[in-house]
Amino acid sequence: MRLLLFVISAACASSAFAQSKVTYSGFPSTVWPKLYDITYQKTADDPYANPQFSKGAKELNGKIISLPGYIFPYQNNSMKSDHFMFSSLPLASCFFCGVGGPETAIEVFLKAPFIYTNKLIEVKGKFVLNTKNPDQLIYVLTEASVVGEIEL
Repeated sequence: MRLLLFVISAACASSAFAQSKVTYSGFPSTVWPKLYDITYQKTADDPYANPQFSKGAKELNGKIISLPGYIFPYQNNSMKSDHFMFSSLPLASCFFCGVGGPETAIEVFLKAPFIYTNKLIEVKGKFVLNTKNPDQLIYVLTEASVVGEIEL
């Protein structure tokens, strides 16, 4: 019975999501290239490579931005979450697989949980450069929401 309720709720949620398709007017993104422009620096007293953010990334800090990309869930077997990794690259090309670097991903904290999809979507939120917390990605999007699935 629980499985049936889960399947029905997932179908309803996915049909509701399918209705919220958007045409992303900023595609290709003008934001991702500013995030890609990064270097790393090690010092004698700090063995970790610290990000040296570009002027373009620094100018975005604290501002509301929109990004196209793909969800990478943090929690196994979780179809709905308000916290996930978001990448400019699809899962098969993510930086954990060796194609891109950490600059191709942003940690997202949504205002409300969202159902996982492997489709290209747009998120919007407050952009934050992470210079302090080694447990988070170097880029963070807070107070975020999913605008919708992107139709190309």
